[in-house]
Amino acid sequence: METENEENGTGMQTEVEESAYSLARCKLENLLNKSMRIRMTDGRTLVGLFLCTDRDCNVILGSAQEFLKSTDSFSQGEPRVLGLAMIPGHHVVSIEVESESLQTTTHGL
Repeated sequence: METENEENGTGMQTEVEESAYSLARCKLENLLNKSMRIRMTDGRTLVGLFLCTDRDCNVILGSAQEFLKSTDSFSQGEPRVLGLAMIPGHHVVSIEVESESLQTTTHGL
């Protein structure tokens, strides 16, 4: 009987983990092609379109621009155009999604 209960408990835990995984995946998919700002450990800020990530938290930004000083808005500072950029996860300090990008998604539904 104990073996049967343990198996059922493990099955329930797996379903919960799969549900959490599905929810996280859905949230990430909703951020695809949204403009985001990533602050890095060396003080640089990259702004671009979120294209993908992986289990190591590496991030790929498209149409990326690099700002050497930390900025309070997306349009300040002198940018350097990078194009496609990969940011290693261990260099990411913070990630912000531009609010206008999110609003266009909700109005489109």
